[in-house]
Amino acid sequence: MIKLGVNIDHVATIRQARYRGMPDLANAEPDPVAAALAAERGGASGITAHLRADRRHIQDADIFRLREAIATKLNFEMGNTPEIIRIALRVKPEDACLVPENRAEVTTEGGLDCVANEAALRETVLALQDAGTCVSLFIDPDPEQIEAAARLGAECVELHTGAFANAVGGAQDEELLRLVAGAELADSFGLRVNAGHGINYTNVAKTLRIPHLVELNIGHSIVSRAVFVGIEQATREMAGLLGA
Repeated sequence: MIKLGVNIDHVATIRQARYRGMPDLANAEPDPVAAALAAERGGASGITAHLRADRRHIQDADIFRLREAIATKLNFEMGNTPEIIRIALRVKPEDACLVPENRAEVTTEGGLDCVANEAALRETVLALQDAGTCVSLFIDPDPEQIEAAARLGAECVELHTGAFANAVGGAQDEELLRLVAGAELADSFGLRVNAGHGINYTNVAKTLRIPHLVELNIGHSIVSRAVFVGIEQATREMAGLLGA
């Protein structure tokens, strides 16, 4: 059975649209931690949250509250910056997924360049692992990136499914073949295979054709569906599609 990680970033995005810059978010809504607990009730295997350098959605306090509140596991998405690394080492999440960050993007677009940043990433991977955290690298399904992830000693790769999700017709099938080949290569190196970005209730069926999948991390689609049915039910529906 493929696990479902629910990304709650966009719950915080809605909150920050109204309460950004306020020093005390105790009474701000919606509460991403409450959303995480609802997602767990709906069948989430873990909760994903990305503490970005610009704090556009998830805030420091959210991460520490999640660490204490959730009953599953915390997947801490993070850029490879000293400030965020220090926080990750304090939080000690079960999983950490290193991702690229671009201040101009709305959400993470494209995978981490492990080849160009191999030296800078190695120290971070080791530090997180020494703290007891399982390290994942969010990468495009390119052989050179997968090989670099293996050299870095990461336990896991999260294959970036954005190009697949945004493509249509034959182009989507071609992107799926790239993901299949990437998953096969990653598995041959002993890497755990996760995937995420742009997966929704429609394209998830094709996504499940990717071999060796352990976990899908899905956020925007679940939060969008939750506008109509609530986080718990939206999570339950997606978990059902994964066979949970």
